[in-house]
Amino acid sequence: MQTVETSVPRGELAARQLAMPAHTNPGGNIFGGWIMASMDAAAAMATTRFIEGPAVTVAVSEMVFIAPVKVGDSVCFYADLKRMGRTSLTLDVEVWVLRQGRGDRVKVTAAEFTFVAVDEAGRPRQISAGAAPPD
Repeated sequence: MQTVETSVPRGELAARQLAMPAHTNPGGNIFGGWIMASMDAAAAMATTRFIEGPAVTVAVSEMVFIAPVKVGDSVCFYADLKRMGRTSLTLDVEVWVLRQGRGDRVKVTAAEFTFVAVDEAGRPRQISAGAAPPD
């Protein structure tokens, strides 16, 4: 079993949601699929800062669930740019919760999300020079 991390999130807050009863699995915890979909949405929102135009998720890797998320937790999604290529970028996305909206933050999962910039036809396109992150 992995240890629960209670330090500081990496990256910027990309999204925050309240874990609701409709998001639970049969065991009563928040369903991992809801967490994954929310991570993808948060990463997509963060991607818009770097890619001027549409982008699609092409890969998710390194995902590990560390601790359960409970109904009533404030679920915070942090995104940190890991690398940017000619047509793609990769973000590290961490999920931290405030139990019942208060107390210390607890890291519950993290993953790498890779996006590709696409044109109107859905083909990969070059990321413009103006979209590069500041130093």
